[in-house]
Amino acid sequence: GGEFFLRIEDLDQSRVRREWEDLIYEDLEWLGIRWDAVPLRQSDRREIYLQALKGPLRDYIFPCVCNRRDIMTAANAPQDGEPAMGPDGIVYPGTCAPKGPVDLEQLSWSEVNLRLRDWGAGDLTLGFKECGVSAGRHLVSLDDFFRTIGQVVVWRRGYAAYHLASVVDDADQGITHVIRGHDLFEATQIHVVLQYLMKLETPTYHHHRLITDDDGKRLAKRHDAKAIRVYRDQGYSVEAIRDMVGLPLE
Repeated sequence: GGEFFLRIEDLDQSRVRREWEDLIYEDLEWLGIRWDAVPLRQSDRREIYLQALKGPLRDYIFPCVCNRRDIMTAANAPQDGEPAMGPDGIVYPGTCAPKGPVDLEQLSWSEVNLRLRDWGAGDLTLGFKECGVSAGRHLVSLDDFFRTIGQVVVWRRGYAAYHLASVVDDADQGITHVIRGHDLFEATQIHVVLQYLMKLETPTYHHHRLITDDDGKRLAKRHDAKAIRVYRDQGYSVEAIRDMVGLPLE
């Protein structure tokens, strides 16, 4: 009795190809999956994401000038030991982090990177329900979150980061169940924290198994893989593909 929404997450324009998007539609239609509204396109929603930063998140973000090399250098400092790794890579070591809220009025939003600030939440613990590969109730300790995931980027030089865009879109579309690949399971903690700060409902999540090649490598368009099409050409059935990712046959 629910509705199925399809979202085109095209914020990173360096990875956008029209033919890849067309393959998404083609593969889903072949699998018998139909969507109930025009697909939402994230690249059209910049101002909506910006309002989230200027509104509910304004006291929890700060500007950061560090690039990846800066972060790697700081994280690999001899006195700090091995750098911690989170879902977005090396955990940000806090180089630009302020001790309190910052004045955002003078920022150039098209040039600045913004990160989520560790606001000292202490022993606050959040949670979410997972129905997929790691089914169960999962807790998110804010103390552990900032230690193992860090002060993540929510805005990158004029565009919303994936985490912010996903949370805002889920709320705007009234999403109750999020279905996506298991490679995003750890990132769900980031979304739960953002939902808490923005006073939004946390959906139920289902992270399905990923489709891999014969070497166990995840199929991805950027690696020139043809994803589901390669299996279709080899004679695989719809039922076989659904079984691969752990989705019901009906």
